[in-house]
Amino acid sequence: MQCPTPRQETERVLLGHGAGGRLTAELLATLVLPALGARPGPLEDAATLPPLESPVVSTDSFVVSPLFFPGGDIGSLAVHGTVNDLAMRGAEPVALAVSLIIEEGMALAELRSVMESLGKAAADAEVPVVTGDTKVVGRGAADRLFITTTGIGRRLPGLEPSAARARPNDAVLLSGPIGLHGTAVLSTREGLGFDADIASDSCPLHRLVRALAPLGGGVHTLRDPTRGGLAAALNEIAEASGTGAEIDEAALPVPGPVAAACDLLGLDPLHVANEGCLVAYVPEPRADDALRAMRGVPEGASAVRVGRTTAAHPGRVELSTRVGSRRVIDMPLGEQLPRIC
Repeated sequence: MQCPTPRQETERVLLGHGAGGRLTAELLATLVLPALGARPGPLEDAATLPPLESPVVSTDSFVVSPLFFPGGDIGSLAVHGTVNDLAMRGAEPVALAVSLIIEEGMALAELRSVMESLGKAAADAEVPVVTGDTKVVGRGAADRLFITTTGIGRRLPGLEPSAARARPNDAVLLSGPIGLHGTAVLSTREGLGFDADIASDSCPLHRLVRALAPLGGGVHTLRDPTRGGLAAALNEIAEASGTGAEIDEAALPVPGPVAAACDLLGLDPLHVANEGCLVAYVPEPRADDALRAMRGVPEGASAVRVGRTTAAHPGRVELSTRVGSRRVIDMPLGEQLPRIC
């Protein structure tokens, strides 16, 4: 009798892919590194960076479910989310580090698709992935794939935006529609049927911030309203700066399909996550200049003014409704839409 030749599993992730041996090397060489456009050469334990003036660093983890949704996936989202966090501090991305936590049994074709999307998003944002890590955990220990990205950025000269720098009589500007990302992910996850009408707005925002750079110190605050939506971002800025805000409901750009989905699900569009828009606070006299700059790039083509800041009610955000009443925009309580990024 002869023993059959052992058959190596090639279609799904094995625990051995995270063991640091031959399978790990094969996974990196045939799937991960080609997807990221990595140059051939030794794999070192750390990357070196050029000297940077005013360096900025941010790190984020992505656990979105499902992995793929209209307008994006966990790979592109991991790049956009970290690039945008850097941009909100007035920085352009210089380098990314990517860490993968993969569940045993994930299809290699699915992993390849995510990594190719991540690599394309990084290339489109002109930021290299310079280092990273790959771990494999047992079945049931993760939900197929988690990604952590760390970004290093270089602050643009003259820009020092901060949530604490908002001032009374600032104009509150929004770069585009709200609610698209959260409703797109939720619709796909729950099979609600909005997929044909709603796609995530996930995109990098650093070019939009670069367009605002000529305003220099006139850009008081930048924030991307991700988890918790616009309501959370406005409240965080109000608390950090001690200013109040007055928002005009009629000026808020809520797409019709998003409004319909939120009505059906009992959600407030102000609480729904976004991944491709920002809120900017600039002095009233500079508002028109800022809007022109934002509308000059694709990511800000739909930029609008949605309100202003005030000293009348420090730390509180109020909404002027379409029917002429006023209500307080509260900080969201808990997680309305879990696993959204």
